[in-house]
Amino acid sequence: MKTLILVRHAKSSWHNLEQTDFDRPLNDRGRKNAPVMAQRLLNRVPYIDAFVSSSARRAITTAGYFAEAYGIKEADIYQVQALYHAPAATFYKTIAELQDSWNSVIIFSHNPGITDFINTLTQVHLDNMPTCGVFAISVAITSWSEFADADKHFLFFDYPKLDV
Repeated sequence: MKTLILVRHAKSSWHNLEQTDFDRPLNDRGRKNAPVMAQRLLNRVPYIDAFVSSSARRAITTAGYFAEAYGIKEADIYQVQALYHAPAATFYKTIAELQDSWNSVIIFSHNPGITDFINTLTQVHLDNMPTCGVFAISVAITSWSEFADADKHFLFFDYPKLDV
């Protein structure tokens, strides 16, 4: 059994319009929400084998907050350039290449691709994955290469404005 957790990066800043999209940092709300959501996830999923993130600044910064909650060094987050504005097909390709020894993986990425990908997984569909939203599924597989064709089961969906 494998668990996949998907996280859209926390709210980012548009303050500096000269900054590239790739280099945009988190804004105050993003820096506030990320550690809260990380703790909420830790309460539900006490162990994650691997942290995988788009290498865009706002995604890797969000991943860093979650990694800190899990006692993982930011240097141990696997950065995948292709997850920056990735279509659903890129998520499937990235997942198929994950190490089979990893039973639980968290991936940090961006809209619209993360919403599109989520909507291919289960009967649970989202209009929009909110910033710092967390969507989790389980899959009865032994190898991540089996992911695309496997039945996936919705576990939970959480986001900062959800009343918990």
